Amino acid sequence: MILLGTLSELRVRNETLFLFGLVCILAGFLFLLASRLSGITLDGVSAWHKPFKFALSIGIYSWTMAWFCAYLPAFNVRAFSIFTVAALGFEIVYIALQAARGQRSHFNTGTPLYAALYSLMAIAATAVTVYTAYIGFLFFDSTISGLPHHYLLAIRWGIFIFVIFSFEGFVMGGRMSHTIGGDDGNHGIPILNWSRKFGDPRVAHFVGMHALQLLPFLAYYVVKNSTAIHIIAILYLLLALFTLVQALNGRPFFLIR
Repeated sequence: MILLGTLSELRVRNETLFLFGLVCILAGFLFLLASRLSGITLDGVSAWHKPFKFALSIGIYSWTMAWFCAYLPAFNVRAFSIFTVAALGFEIVYIALQAARGQRSHFNTGTPLYAALYSLMAIAATAVTVYTAYIGFLFFDSTISGLPHHYLLAIRWGIFIFVIFSFEGFVMGGRMSHTIGGDDGNHGIPILNWSRKFGDPRVAHFVGMHALQLLPFLAYYVVKNSTAIHIIAILYLLLALFTLVQALNGRPFFLIR
């Protein structure tokens, strides 16, 4: 009942991002099913794992921002929603199409077309991140009222850490690889495929970006103290930084060694 009530409220707040997020999440589970039924592989794992991860992540991001943007009194939510659907919709469609063809979407510059589409994905992801950073800036506006201070702090921290580790994706883009110390495609943990032998910046990317959900969730339901939110956010940031340092030194995250 709580979940249904939350989804109903989410739809009221932003129907565009609610529906887009729902489509992405449903598509994600279809991609996961395809990974069990299809024999198409890339780098030794199912080609459908990547679209599954991206669809689920984009869906959760869309729902999160739909919830947050409703708090902003003077923000063009419609423009942001349309931009998000266009930019991230393009990304997930391209990733899925490439998976169906048994071709890489990321780090694929094998033809001028692939190189151009990969660059467009990078531009789309960067633009969404910059837009999110701008929204984070708006949460410092004194005209925002009615939000408990600890919850407001958690939203600010969540967006701040999200933006940092979204841009951390350039670590992988610059290397044209998501493995440090070895080749892509080495045996990793199930579905996420994070390397168990070498450094993998995707761990820090995942941990950091999902501060966007975790910190506000904790503040909304569990930790209702501003000082505690600051401490938790700093510790979480340090954890994300630690996983990045581990990866850059060619070492796998210790929890999955």
